[in-house]
Amino acid sequence: MELVSSTTKPHFLHVSNPKPKTTTILPSMSSSSSSLTDTPFGLSENWAPHSWKSKKALQLPEYPDLDELGSVLNTLEAFPPIMFAGEARKLEERLAQATFGEAFLLQGGDCAKSFKEFNANNIRDSFRVLLQMGIVLTFGAQIPVIKVLSLGFCF
Repeated sequence: MELVSSTTKPHFLHVSNPKPKTTTILPSMSSSSSSLTDTPFGLSENWAPHSWKSKKALQLPEYPDLDELGSVLNTLEAFPPIMFAGEARKLEERLAQATFGEAFLLQGGDCAKSFKEFNANNIRDSFRVLLQMGIVLTFGAQIPVIKVLSLGFCF
């Protein structure tokens, strides 16, 4: 990796990278596993929202009340997705720009310490700060800024 200096942009934002080599990494497959296709990240062609239930879970808490667990899972399944597929694809494209020095990734957030602190005002304020930082970086760096706000990962 070679840094390229410029008079218009800070040197740390200019990275000259050769095109990355394409390498396919596939996990070892047992005969009982579904075959992987050319889908991104080696996703199974048979993927479905409930396919995670067929995977072996190695680190799960014990749930003594299975009826309550089923009720909670049903409630969660009724919620809309946190991120839609089109947004995920767009983010992937933008992150690729950042890897080539064509954009700057600004990631921020706050792991809420409790459900009480996880509210609309805190989310709005965090979002506002991230947008303000993005404006300053866009002006200073003269390249697009990808803004990612992560909230509530403690839940």
